[in-house]
Amino acid sequence: MGGCCCCCFPASAKPRRENPMHPATESLIQRNPDHTVPHHHPPQEVKNTGKGTKAAVRLKTGFERFKTTIYDKNLKLFEPLKTSQTPKYMVFACSDSRVCPTLTLGLQPGEAFTVRNIAGMVPAYQEKRHCSIGSAIEFAVVVLKVECIVVMGHSRCAGIKELLSLKADRPHAYHFIEDWVKVGMNAKRKVLRENRLLPFDDQCTVLEKEAVNESLANLKSYPFVKDRLRKGTLSLLGARYDFVNVSLETWNP
Repeated sequence: MGGCCCCCFPASAKPRRENPMHPATESLIQRNPDHTVPHHHPPQEVKNTGKGTKAAVRLKTGFERFKTTIYDKNLKLFEPLKTSQTPKYMVFACSDSRVCPTLTLGLQPGEAFTVRNIAGMVPAYQEKRHCSIGSAIEFAVVVLKVECIVVMGHSRCAGIKELLSLKADRPHAYHFIEDWVKVGMNAKRKVLRENRLLPFDDQCTVLEKEAVNESLANLKSYPFVKDRLRKGTLSLLGARYDFVNVSLETWNP
């Protein structure tokens, strides 16, 4: 016969059997009885400094002025733009706040497809780099079929000054600026080679034009630009806006 083993516990010593559906309420982490749970205050409301509000008011006021003095009085110009655009020009210009290419060149809304960046530069064609610039050129040339691409430099350009100031042994002071202005390195080398005796500011003035010439040359490396140049359906134009002497110089590459 099989044996039977019975373990008898006194009532006071019988182990408590926990109901898995109702686990023990006592925490597994033993706390110091003197410990108090910290009170979590709700996040403080960020105070509005008023700067954002002032900016919004300024922009809203500017828009209302535009709507009443320009838009509402030129509906024949603006109504067709609701459905399509057929610009004749693509304009590359600097992001400098003193340079507004459509205003400076007297271009109307719908007349120019514009791209602005530091120093208004155009990098050479590289399929997997500078996609923002490349896609803008492709859209303007292939889709919009602009007739002329203008690259406009300007006086006292900080981007050109940064390019001319670059030294091989100088550590980067910015995240992006130095690498971007290197797009104009060939122009810089030419200026230093041909104008090394000029004062720095005068070299910058020369480089403002040479950087435009390099961008114009780089445009020709884009296959769709090259194709339309060959067909005679697209032209390139260089320009430099001097806001100190209020003058504009243009030239064919």
